[in-house]
Amino acid sequence: MQLKSITDYLESVAPLKYQESYDNSGLLVGEKSLDITGVLISLDCTEEIVLEAINEKCNLIIAHHPIVFGGMKRFNNANYVQRTIQKAIKNDIAIYAIHTNLDNVFTNGVNARIAERLGLINTRILRSKSNSLLKLATYCPSDNCDAILDALFAAGAGHIGNYSNCSFSSSGIGTFKPLAGSNPAIGSVGNQSSEEEVKIEVVVPYHLQNQVINQLLSTHPYEEVAYEWYPILNSNQFVGAGIVGDFPNPISEIDFLDLLKKTMELEVVKYTPITKNIQRVSICGGSGQFLIEDAKHSNSDAYVTSDIKYHDFFDAEKQLMICDIGHYESEKYTIDLLYDILREKFSTFAILKTRIDTNPVKYFQ
Repeated sequence: MQLKSITDYLESVAPLKYQESYDNSGLLVGEKSLDITGVLISLDCTEEIVLEAINEKCNLIIAHHPIVFGGMKRFNNANYVQRTIQKAIKNDIAIYAIHTNLDNVFTNGVNARIAERLGLINTRILRSKSNSLLKLATYCPSDNCDAILDALFAAGAGHIGNYSNCSFSSSGIGTFKPLAGSNPAIGSVGNQSSEEEVKIEVVVPYHLQNQVINQLLSTHPYEEVAYEWYPILNSNQFVGAGIVGDFPNPISEIDFLDLLKKTMELEVVKYTPITKNIQRVSICGGSGQFLIEDAKHSNSDAYVTSDIKYHDFFDAEKQLMICDIGHYESEKYTIDLLYDILREKFSTFAILKTRIDTNPVKYFQ
């Protein structure tokens, strides 16, 4: 199986256009034509992970965190990043990162997996991502409307929330005047013509823009296809940062901390105490200081994340319990998530989960 088949599938689950501007998700090492013998999944990519891939005869590492964030000017073994990249290249091992784009999807996302472990219901995106939707408007003869709609739907257009094949059509009169060089079957050069047409409007996720327009152009009967793209300011309710959900019934502060510690397999939890029961919980795997205000505005009783600085804990203002469970600890189940995603699609392919704990932080008890 070629690497492209795997990366294309992962990017259908978590499109690269959903990653944050600072991120570096995608194929970092290797060529898409590479024949893959096995996949090793990890949270981080380190020298030890590359060695494990070699020993397990896996020539693709899929890691949540990119081993390279910024530009690299030298490869001289000066640090673990350079050594890891060199070891991978020398052993023909590809490295693929799926980071904030996997954080930012609701279905099969990092935060959804945490919410599932905690038993939350009625989950939804905490901060929806804007500028991720477009509207396509095009015009066609009424006899071709159904065929064009089917093609657009097949390319991923017309999906709104829990509904697919969504569109709006209206009838009107289109006018045109053939110029020199136009198709003679259309009409006489220089003569004004008109035709009954249907205007089709569909919503399109930004990352599917190219494939949707390619389907339109290949299906449309006109020599010159008229269409327009419109940006939609509506936030995409299925794309964005964090998740918020509810317990079926409120639980005490201590019971919540105990549940959090057990289900996330934690050694320690840093938190801001409050004196109320916990029912609504916000979640952000990884560094989540930027969502504290969103968690408060969602009326959450607790916010589970990591990398909270000392002064940021004051932002809780006794409105919610901020729980810092550690960066690695908040994202370690991403390995299981990626395994499940790939196993569902490639059931007969060698997919392994790393046995190495890459957490650079330890706790002395």
